[in-house]
Amino acid sequence: MSDGVERIIIGDACVSEGAAWLAAADPRFGAALQETGDLPLRLRPDGFAQLLSAIVSQQVSVASARAIWARLEDLGLVTPEAVLAAGDEGLRAGGLSRQKIKYAQALAAADINFEALRQAPTDEVVKTLTAVTGIGVWTAEIYAMFSLGRADVFAPGDLALQEGARILFDLPERPKEKDLRQMAQEWTPWRSVAARILWAYYHVEKNREGIA
Repeated sequence: MSDGVERIIIGDACVSEGAAWLAAADPRFGAALQETGDLPLRLRPDGFAQLLSAIVSQQVSVASARAIWARLEDLGLVTPEAVLAAGDEGLRAGGLSRQKIKYAQALAAADINFEALRQAPTDEVVKTLTAVTGIGVWTAEIYAMFSLGRADVFAPGDLALQEGARILFDLPERPKEKDLRQMAQEWTPWRSVAARILWAYYHVEKNREGIA
């Protein structure tokens, strides 16, 4: 990991630049892009609320996560101060399970300097976030990718990325996290755009299977 600020994706032009680079580097990415069309930007806000939302979304349906998050917002429980002041009962009233109450309180107590993370190398971002109980490597890498806009970060633990890689690269089986992380080294400096391609391609292929 090089020192200093890494390349940041700030708009669709950045994604297009990365996609063109990847297509030139590996024609299979070019073939995938013919299927997917334009890639989504997918940028999100950064900060405490975004990570709390990620915790809320763990192991529940999208609909359930949205409902719980809406309740937390209605109760004003989306800042570190509010989470710590609410106590177990207050967070339970917001719809959080006992485990997620623990995770939310750990995140609130961690006192992360989110502004400083914007300038930190991605490996430092991941190390800082995964030190918090309830935040794993996948969540930290997704945060770096979409909340911080890092152009060269990947999330090889993601099952859809693994399956998308299996289909696109005609692999005999879905690659394990370690193997896909190694594969992704070849897609530097645009690994987060490679992820966007693989996600989009995965959905195209799954929709095709559904129609068939």
